[in-house]
Amino acid sequence: MLEYLGLDATAEGVYRLMLANPDWGVARLADELDVEPKQIHAALDELFELSLLRESVERDGHFRPVSPGVGLQSLIARQQADLDRRQQQIAESQAAMAAMVAEFTDRQTNDRPADVEHVIGMDMIQRRLEDLAESVRVEALSIMPTMQTPEALTVAMRNNTGLLARGVTIRTAMQDCARNDKPTLAYAQSLTDAGAEVRTVPVLPPRMLVSDRSTAIVPIDPADTRAGVLVLTGRGVVASLVALFEQVWNTAVPLGASKARDRQGVTAQERELLNLLAQGHTDESAAKRLGVSERTCRRMMADLMERLGARSRFEAGLLAAREGWL
Repeated sequence: MLEYLGLDATAEGVYRLMLANPDWGVARLADELDVEPKQIHAALDELFELSLLRESVERDGHFRPVSPGVGLQSLIARQQADLDRRQQQIAESQAAMAAMVAEFTDRQTNDRPADVEHVIGMDMIQRRLEDLAESVRVEALSIMPTMQTPEALTVAMRNNTGLLARGVTIRTAMQDCARNDKPTLAYAQSLTDAGAEVRTVPVLPPRMLVSDRSTAIVPIDPADTRAGVLVLTGRGVVASLVALFEQVWNTAVPLGASKARDRQGVTAQERELLNLLAQGHTDESAAKRLGVSERTCRRMMADLMERLGARSRFEAGLLAAREGWL
């Protein structure tokens, strides 16, 4: 019961026994508590240091217990002083943190447009993403066009779980190829299980995050997201990015649904492949746009040619147009 005052179970037992039996020695106390005599000696030292025992004036080498009303009140007063000191340290730490945040913000925004912030370096990017995750209150929108490392997915899941626990709405658009990548699919399924919404489409615009429809993060170079990001707060550009997201979202398929085929028996991913090839894309560039391997792209095209009864890609394009697939 008194562990919160700094006494372990043995010391508390010794103190209680000595209050009731001040004449008991070490041997009797050890026998009553069923512990070794050395544990009694350690408990006596502890009680003496806490001022719950004092030297007896009647018997040399013996201790007398201090009454609980005096001894325990002294311990409480000591702990209260420690608590006051700790609270003062916390207040000083909070003040120092506020000063550091203000200094950091001033340095980041100095000589830059108020609605555009350049963030360079992975550590700085991660810090900015953490700040954004902490500030979002209502809605988080994201477009995730490429596969992420398992480590990145773990961090993202931890951040998103925190947002969902705060009641934030999360909507994430991924590419159809995410359904075939086990780590990404597991992440997406965990996200939906936690209460988020995830949809997929064949092709996506560059990666973006939008927080509360007021702050957006986009890569400086869509081909190399490690090069840095732009944090945008201008109302016009953020509104445009939200509109782009909604357009993608409205054509996407919920993660839990199968990749449905239309009346011609063609999936959205297959139709997009046909459009890309009709535009002159090679297997390599089409595969990159779809987020699949070049081998998968060739397999999909071979399947389409077989279903169309085409002997060449040129003929497949003509037949697809005639069938209304394009």
